[in-house]
Amino acid sequence: MKCFIKDKILNVPNIECIIVGVFEHNKLSHFAKKIDIKSKGYISSLIKSEPQLSKPGNGVFLYNIPNINFKKVILVGCGNEDTITYENYIKFINKSINILKTIIAPTVFFSLLDLNVKKHNLYWKIRTFIDIIYDSFYIFNKYKKSNKYFNLKKIYFSSTSKKEQEIGEKAIKHSIAISIGKSYAKNLANCPPNVCNPAYLVSCAKQLKHKYKNTINISILNAKKIKNLGMNAYLSVGKGSKNKPYISIIKYKSTNHIINEKPIIFLGKGITFDSGGISIKSSYAMDEMKYDMCGAAAVYGIMSSIAQLNLPINIIGVLAGSENMPDGNSFRPGDIIKTMSGKTVEIINTDAEGRLLLCDTLTYLEKYDPEIVIDIATLTGACIIALGKNVSGFMTQDKLLSKELITASNQTNDKIWKLPMFKEYYKELKSNIADLKNIGNGTAGAITAACFLSYFAKKYRWAHLDIAGTAWTSGTEKSATGRPINLILQFLLNKCKLSQ
Repeated sequence: MKCFIKDKILNVPNIECIIVGVFEHNKLSHFAKKIDIKSKGYISSLIKSEPQLSKPGNGVFLYNIPNINFKKVILVGCGNEDTITYENYIKFINKSINILKTIIAPTVFFSLLDLNVKKHNLYWKIRTFIDIIYDSFYIFNKYKKSNKYFNLKKIYFSSTSKKEQEIGEKAIKHSIAISIGKSYAKNLANCPPNVCNPAYLVSCAKQLKHKYKNTINISILNAKKIKNLGMNAYLSVGKGSKNKPYISIIKYKSTNHIINEKPIIFLGKGITFDSGGISIKSSYAMDEMKYDMCGAAAVYGIMSSIAQLNLPINIIGVLAGSENMPDGNSFRPGDIIKTMSGKTVEIINTDAEGRLLLCDTLTYLEKYDPEIVIDIATLTGACIIALGKNVSGFMTQDKLLSKELITASNQTNDKIWKLPMFKEYYKELKSNIADLKNIGNGTAGAITAACFLSYFAKKYRWAHLDIAGTAWTSGTEKSATGRPINLILQFLLNKCKLSQ
């Protein structure tokens, strides 16, 4: 799918379909008026007979309107012209997409950029539209005999000035790179666990290096290297699996002048299947435990988007891959494990394995002297109980980093909510026979998990994103979402001062 912004858009050949808006009191959007004039009142007479069309979220598909070049027109209700909210703007987009999916229209002109959307300029209207349409048209059918696909190939937007053209081109560039990164992350996360194992994550990292030879380098830690480093907590998680653990380290450095010498590091939890180990999970929806590597998939997508944009920044992405399976060699409740940091951890529950993977990796990352480390993990069911399936939890004690992440969240509508890390929560991790327990006492589980990780992230600025509720959708239409890639890329665009 390609996107363009042009002036004199009505002169562009071979546009099959135009999307136009209609407001309350029979008012037409700019391009709807042009069509109405050329068709000698066809649109205005229609909305007079069907006044409900103007309500937000309503729409109709029109074919062969007289005297116009476009074969197909989608008319979308936009409500009150002066009070268009972001939520209503999304309704217009979703209605347009729902109609587009029912027709054949390889080339489409989306004309609703002239809408006065509250707190959203041209840049963000384009970003929002492209993000939603890429998500809506995403299909994972790699393992199906007959492949369903949509035939939308080109989307056009209109500009009225050179400045609008420049803004639009920037929005398209950013949106496409982010959306492609999200698609890569979804494809990786949607892979079945008999294909996507820790070694498969390594192969994906290598593909990224091959694609972006000038900006990306990788290094791989296998089980032997992990053991030699004293990363016993990391190793313990995969002891019951025949699929050996790996850590894939993806180093990106722009060919342009970079704004930071110390790297910003994104660490993704990559449990490619989580049975729970000896503390085995219920069989209900266990198929969805292939999504326990969505943190690593997100980091993979983030690194792809960064490389495509050639951002002037020093970034490292880490895919922490392992598989948690029950076996005679598995780690057990009651075990005490010495971490790379020297701290010992009493295992209370083997299904709290992600933090063991992450704690050793957080210690290992000290070698890079990072400016910031952000770990991204489907870490706790407790986060879903606290925040549901639409909002990711995040925890940090760094006020500036917190502010930057919240700003990026508000800009992209990739919702996050900060949970507290009061000293009282740390008491729940005390063990009478080791330095720490790997879980708390059954309450505030998302917070105590972050508190556990914070013991291993003392030497740099750090934040933890718990995406357990937002990384995938469940049920018969289960699929990875690609979150929080929008959030993280916006965080980086803001750092580079490249956003609008």
